[in-house]
Amino acid sequence: MSCLRPAPAGPSRLRPSRRLLLGGALAAPGLALTACSAADGSGADAGSLGGLEVNQNWIRTTEFAGEYFADSRGYYAEAGFDEVTLIPGGPSGTSSEAMVLSDSALVGMTPPLAAGSMVAGEEAPLVLLGAKFQRNPFTICSTSASPITTPADLVGRRIGVATGTNEVLFDALLEVNGIDPADVERVTVQFDPQPLINGEVDGQICTLTNEAITVALAGLEVVNLPLAENGLPFVSGAFVTTAANVQERREELKAFLLGTIRGWQDALADPAESARLAYEEYGADLGLDPEKEQRQAEAQNQLVVSEETAANGLFTISEELAATNVELLALAGHVVDQGSFFDPTLLQEVYEENPDLLAS
Repeated sequence: MSCLRPAPAGPSRLRPSRRLLLGGALAAPGLALTACSAADGSGADAGSLGGLEVNQNWIRTTEFAGEYFADSRGYYAEAGFDEVTLIPGGPSGTSSEAMVLSDSALVGMTPPLAAGSMVAGEEAPLVLLGAKFQRNPFTICSTSASPITTPADLVGRRIGVATGTNEVLFDALLEVNGIDPADVERVTVQFDPQPLINGEVDGQICTLTNEAITVALAGLEVVNLPLAENGLPFVSGAFVTTAANVQERREELKAFLLGTIRGWQDALADPAESARLAYEEYGADLGLDPEKEQRQAEAQNQLVVSEETAANGLFTISEELAATNVELLALAGHVVDQGSFFDPTLLQEVYEENPDLLAS
């Protein structure tokens, strides 16, 4: 198994070709990462699938707790991978879509609006296999000093919007709620919610699991307008790969899903350990706040589970929810074919071949 745990100060014991990527660079001195072997377990023969590259769409916070569990507890190794590389994203990172399209990663994570816009606009051969978050965590975050409690409250307000995916989300929010973009003052910001904390904007696109917590920890009374409850009930943290990978690397993708399901089952059961893995191990060099990571672990667990996952397993997306996502994409001007954009068959096979996962 590739634990990728912090090693004692000194030369890294990882083979150079498999060092954990951190924002495109190696970890800082004293935080080198070392591999360790796992006990034998069920799944494919050890190492039979070679290496696994997974692109995460943000920095190493608790958002990826399930993947940390899957790596550190050997679930990926038991599924057949002999080496694991978790590639972080972030404001300056390469998108998951670009990583899988260039074969730099087998699978990545993304909101459907981001991947769908590339499918519709660039005919990118992207496929979604399932989603970690049954309800997306995006929100218009405001404070009690100038609360935004309904979409209509956006009119005449200054709203902070980071470039990229958040722009797509904000445009879609206005569209589905019939709001003229000219009636809202859009302010370009970074992902950091400091403009909201400073009162430079009235609201800002945040996530319930990250920036909204930062605002609360700053001592402000947070008011949230969750996108999932205001016209945009799309999934998030969707696992994206290419159509070619689905055809040619199906067993690898299924092994990834198997290990990740087991990891997220652990994350749901132990949010405190989810947080610790982030701030003490995988994100140890980021100076993460343990209290914030704990709150994030607890908040995101509420988004991972649903009636659908209780009945059919983690990450599964019902046909109805997939159809809703496709409709929302169309409203945002991105028309995709549901049958080719969402492929539930790999998860279905994983659960059929591993019925114990549904009993966990």
